[in-house]
Amino acid sequence: MKKIAVFPGSFDPITLGHESLVLRALPLFDEIIIAIGINALKDYYFSVEQRIQWINLVFKDFPKVRVVTYRGLTVDYCRNVGAHYILRGLRTSADFEFERSIGQVNKKLFPEIETIFLLSTPELTAITSSVIRDVVRNGGDASQFVPSCVTLTMNPEK
Repeated sequence: MKKIAVFPGSFDPITLGHESLVLRALPLFDEIIIAIGINALKDYYFSVEQRIQWINLVFKDFPKVRVVTYRGLTVDYCRNVGAHYILRGLRTSADFEFERSIGQVNKKLFPEIETIFLLSTPELTAITSSVIRDVVRNGGDASQFVPSCVTLTMNPEK
């Protein structure tokens, strides 16, 4: 059976932390699907098309990685694509508590799913997409927090 992991998130924008997590998880799986969740109730800063483009650029040399969008429950998406693993990153103990709760609910909804947690590397612990968006919104240079192929601009077109 092919070991498929789904790495769900908004990736608004993708960060060095996201990139590091995927690269470190590659030896563990046959395929990693970076799944951009689409939630009509959430207001995103960067368009989904821009986020897909960035992720494809970041992982262009890694055929085991692909990017998709999905709606609804992550476990339903996992079931539909034959994934038995959800990949999540942990930066802080608060992340652990939040992710543990979600992981336990996902396990009840789809008993065959396993949530795999990887710790962020120490130098990337402070990086979050929301902090990066705030830096960009206020005219700061966030380039040191994102992969080199990601160009962040204020007031992006959606």
